[in-house]
Order: sequence, then C-alpha cells, then structure tokens
Amino acid sequence: MKHQVKTKKLSRTKPHREAMLANMANSLFTHRTIKTTEAKAKELRRVTDRLIATAKKNTLAARRQVFAQLRDETIVKKLFDEIAPHFSDRPSGFTRVLKVGVRHGDGGAVSLVELLTPKPEVSTDKDKDKKKKK
Repeated sequence: MKHQVKTKKLSRTKPHREAMLANMANSLFTHRTIKTTEAKAKELRRVTDRLIATAKKNTLAARRQVFAQLRDETIVKKLFDEIAPHFSDRPSGFTRVLKVGVRHGDGGAVSLVELLTPKPEVSTDKDKDKKKKK
C-alpha cells in the first residue's frame, strides 16, 4: 500500500535527491526548459510549483525559504523579479511536462519540462538591419 508516500525516491538518498532537484530547478529557472526523464520531470514539477508559489508572496521570509532550497542568489533574484510576476493571477500550474520520447541508450522515457512564461523575444539580424536602414 502507498499510504502517506509523498515523493518518489528516484533510487537516491534524501540528500542526493534534494540536491538533484534543486539543481534541476536552477536549470529550469535559468533556461526556461529542460529535458529529463519522466519520473524526474514529475517530481521537479512539484518542487518548482511550490517555489514559484512561495515566490509570489514576495516577502523577505519567502525569499529566504526559496534561497534555502536553491542556494543561488542570481537565480532567486530572477525568480522573484522576472518569473513570479508572470504568474500573479494564476493560482497554480506554473510548469508543463511534455513527453518527448525514449532515450536512445537505455530506452528511458524522456520528458520536457517548461515554465509557462511568455517566450523571450529574440531579435534577429534582419530586425537590426531594418532599424539601421530607417
């Protein structure tokens, strides 16, 4: 029976699992999307949704709670200043897990985890050329 089983162990000890998920959350907040196995993606979704919900409070206590888990000041600052304001009107569901396929080496199910923030606008060289000509 699976009574009161809160997390998947992912074949790791608790400190290893916590460090791995914190590092994956750092990567997700930095790059906006990451590719990982399906089980890790589902656990990462739980972690990041809780971090974003805490960051939405925008208090000193919330900042300290998030920093205690992420351990990177620049990513905490980015989370509070750029990412959390996008979700101010959204109560939950800040990340999306998409199944991509299987890994070539061992056939493990691979998923894509992404934040539901608007895509950053990337300017191309053509846009710069048009502005210079005008």
